[in-house]
Amino acid sequence: MATGRSTTTGRSTTTGRNRTTQTNATTRANATTHKNATTHKNASTHRKQIHLAAHFPGADNTTVWADPRSRSQIDFSSFEHLARTAERGKFDFFFLAEGLRLREHKGRVHDLDVVGRPESLTLLNALAAVTDWLGLAATVNATFNEPYEIARRFASLDHLSGGRAAWNVVASPDAFTGENFRRAGRPDRVDLDQGLDSARPGETPSTRAAEFLSTARELWDSWPEGETPKPVVHHGRHFSVEGRFGVPRSPQGHPVVIQAGDSGEDREFAASAADVILTRHGTLEAGRARYADVKGRLARHGREPDDLKIMPGVTVVLGDTAAEAQEKAAEIRRQQVSPQNAILALEQVWGRDLSAYDPDGPLPALDPVPESALVQGRAKIANAPQTAARWRALSEAKGLSIRQTVIESTGRQSFIGTPDAVAAELDTFVQSDAADGFVLVPHLTPGGLDDFVDHVVPLLQERGAYRTEYTGTTLRSHLGLRHPVWKG
Repeated sequence: MATGRSTTTGRSTTTGRNRTTQTNATTRANATTHKNATTHKNASTHRKQIHLAAHFPGADNTTVWADPRSRSQIDFSSFEHLARTAERGKFDFFFLAEGLRLREHKGRVHDLDVVGRPESLTLLNALAAVTDWLGLAATVNATFNEPYEIARRFASLDHLSGGRAAWNVVASPDAFTGENFRRAGRPDRVDLDQGLDSARPGETPSTRAAEFLSTARELWDSWPEGETPKPVVHHGRHFSVEGRFGVPRSPQGHPVVIQAGDSGEDREFAASAADVILTRHGTLEAGRARYADVKGRLARHGREPDDLKIMPGVTVVLGDTAAEAQEKAAEIRRQQVSPQNAILALEQVWGRDLSAYDPDGPLPALDPVPESALVQGRAKIANAPQTAARWRALSEAKGLSIRQTVIESTGRQSFIGTPDAVAAELDTFVQSDAADGFVLVPHLTPGGLDDFVDHVVPLLQERGAYRTEYTGTTLRSHLGLRHPVWKG
């Protein structure tokens, strides 16, 4: 274990933990995971412990680019600052999303978005060298990769970080992204052209992802601790693997597996195979209903309620008074939904070029165009006509302009108030079984978590609902998850 912890300035002074041999690291991982799981259960008899993660923002209009404190989305120093801040706040993990193709708007690269970003696993391997405790989670697509390669890369990150790796498993039906992954001379590979194999009846992105993940776990389990690797023979619907895995069993056994999504299919996949599910944030009542539904699915997969952590993505705005916090939140929303972003949001719903419309004027009287390709690389609006009707009704009822309607209709900040009020509300959600923790999405890069760590974390600690020190060395230990049993 390292004898020093990283702070928000300077480089970690102790890197010995990351150089621990595989045998010692795995032994320690088993011991600390057992110890933390016991501590976690004992703590839960008094007060549930809140889990926190930090998301590095960028896509969509979350980040306020115009703020003078906003920094680069490319420079390593930005990622390092946010990761060090999260570690200073004793967060469970640092989370990176993934973009496999630049988003386009009207046939051109969308210049209101992040245009390019370093590859996530490469970044996390670099962050492993400047952090000592923080979990490191990357989103990697199961549609456009192969199980052996991804299993190898995450096992490597788990070794290099001393047991802190996590994989957010996603799959894509997006033909637009698939154009970056076509293989010459293989017209039969429509799964790579279209995001999934649409020629197979009943196929969904999740069926491929499920086999991808199970194959990766076969590979991780094929090398018993202290022995030589066993042969892997897998012949499935999507993948065929024969050979021996090239990386010894890593400190966590398996990296932590994350699933993002809130559909019934997403919840079932998480209940069967994930350690963490990332969901939307809503009211306390909606959170409790979601929590009960997801946790209730675990038993039929032979799992316990503590085997899956439910962590909605949230934003926080702090002020010295409630009124000041509300004022700051309103200003942030105005910055996030600029006039250009307001028209873009409208075009996503309407599927039309609406650049001639005044963002401070009324909504268009035109009907939406179904299945429009005006915007590429963004999540499709599920029911555009319904959404348009809802926006129109809101605009007419309150006399709102296009920009005001978008601000009112799209993502609001989740927790707004003084540090005391925010800490109390976060705690209420967890103690009421509406969440196990939260993924914080700051509006500034990279300093958007500084105030939260400085002013809210100490209050959560005073409540006895949040750790004052890390009690284990692996991400599984931070989350109170069991160490996987070898199934070779």
